[in-house]
Amino acid sequence: DLQICQHRAPTCCTKKMEESYQAAVRRERTQSIQALNFELKYMIVGHITAFQEAFESLLRFAENRTSSLFETAYRPMAKEAAEPVKELFTDISLYILGAETTVESAVLRFFDSLFPLVYSRLINPGITDLSEDYTECLRLTRQDINPFGHYSKNMVTELSKSLWASRMLSQALSLGIEVINTTEHAALSKECSRALVKMQYCPHCQGLTLIRPCVGYCLNVMRGCLASVAELDAQWRHFISTLEYLTNEMAASHELEIALSGIWSSINEAILHAQLNGLQLSATV
Repeated sequence: DLQICQHRAPTCCTKKMEESYQAAVRRERTQSIQALNFELKYMIVGHITAFQEAFESLLRFAENRTSSLFETAYRPMAKEAAEPVKELFTDISLYILGAETTVESAVLRFFDSLFPLVYSRLINPGITDLSEDYTECLRLTRQDINPFGHYSKNMVTELSKSLWASRMLSQALSLGIEVINTTEHAALSKECSRALVKMQYCPHCQGLTLIRPCVGYCLNVMRGCLASVAELDAQWRHFISTLEYLTNEMAASHELEIALSGIWSSINEAILHAQLNGLQLSATV
């Protein structure tokens, strides 16, 4: 009643032994693939961790520098500006981690919140208190009035290039882990299990426990077993080349560190522009 290890000569195997052999080859193959994948997975996880730590460190530095700008140069509105600054950097962090948001919406929302403060604390410091309706009116008309000139749009442009590459790299590294986990646990087909048993264990039924299969035979069996996974090869190579492109983009002119550390300067330029055009802004408002 043997289904796999059928020999003309007498055999010491039973059907139950065949089933044990099939369980053994599935276990061994899974362990082999996991062992081979471990180093690659460990390396990618290390890159993800290093990237996130570096990114969070840069973000904290940039946020602290921006907060310091308000505390030293624009003290009259520093306390009220703290929340918009915090929201800006939270939005940037969420964007890089893959949230459904954009750099443009984060930056423009920040300048929407900043305009009422600049208007009432710097341009017209005599205004002691703005009503909620008036503050909201200033927020809503910020894009029409354009008090910060081209500096707000420049900030969007500069950040978008760098943060896009960072966002894509973060997502790509996570995708790499996902692909490895999926292929690692790919089930062996019935035909694969039978072929592996025939190659590895059927000689045992004849008492030939020390004979190992030749390399060519082994490779042919494994190619058949991994045929479905092998289809990923071209796409995986494309994935690796895309990772290289993204890292080069981040290391070139759109480097993350330069972009984040320049936020405070862009905000400062924007506020100075609004102050210089204070009379015209007040008339327009």
